[in-house]
Amino acid sequence: MRDVYFLVLPHVMSLDLTGPAEVLALSGAFRLHYCGPQEEVPTSTGMTISRIEPLPEALPPHSIVVIPGVIDSSHQFDLAPARSAQAWLCRHREAIHDQTWMLVCVCSGALLAARAGLLDGYRCTSHHEVLARLREQAPAALVKENRIFVEDRGIYTSAGITAGIDLALYLVGQLVGAQQAMSVAREMVVYFRRGGDDAQLSPWLRHRNHLHPAVHRAQDILSREPEAEWHLEQLASQVFMSSRHLTRLFREHLGLSVREYHEQLRLAVAQQRLQQGLGIEKSALAAGFSSSRQLRRAQQRWQT
Repeated sequence: MRDVYFLVLPHVMSLDLTGPAEVLALSGAFRLHYCGPQEEVPTSTGMTISRIEPLPEALPPHSIVVIPGVIDSSHQFDLAPARSAQAWLCRHREAIHDQTWMLVCVCSGALLAARAGLLDGYRCTSHHEVLARLREQAPAALVKENRIFVEDRGIYTSAGITAGIDLALYLVGQLVGAQQAMSVAREMVVYFRRGGDDAQLSPWLRHRNHLHPAVHRAQDILSREPEAEWHLEQLASQVFMSSRHLTRLFREHLGLSVREYHEQLRLAVAQQRLQQGLGIEKSALAAGFSSSRQLRRAQQRWQT
């Protein structure tokens, strides 16, 4: 279990807080804490959050600190509670920069991190309406436009509001596993949306932006054993439909054939084995290809 500390300030954006919190809670792999300078704060929706813990002097190693955005950050971040939170972040700058902790900023939360000097030299992003202010407050940061989220050396920043859910799903995929991230997304009935740095997980998540349960079941089966020799008839029988109907549904919802989707998963497995230094022939066989030659042909198909 990894500890997650949400930094809760007055007039916090409700979904910036509850969206990522719901994702992490549903994964079952995180302990959630809510801390801040005040014990009780109003939110963007008029709801009041109470029993907020004081800002801790120390956090366990590998903790995650989440800074949600607030309403009117140009005003709220100048007030005493935000200045207190900023000072707390400054005191723990070293723990964040040496990756003892992970830092996650949702929407305008990046502005508070910028004020604390946490983003200097890091790639980052935020809501499109505050990017100019982010550049002003962190001139040494590498601010990226038109990104859902950006990851750089243990610091994660996201665009507005629902992008915090996308980032939280990515964190679950990275820290717990792709299968668990997919399960949480389906339970919440949300789409996976890729960030610019999400190349490693994309073969597993890219084609999950649909709501057809039988197709998801077929994808789950293939994902669990991509190296297996799955015949179309065998897979279709596992999800209780005809081969022809399953083929049509894959084309309709994924834009791919079953074989093409299976091949993409195998390519992802082969790439992981290559990165582990297994060698091209052994990597090909471990992923279910008959030889390194077949692997190279598959790689060429998806590079064009």
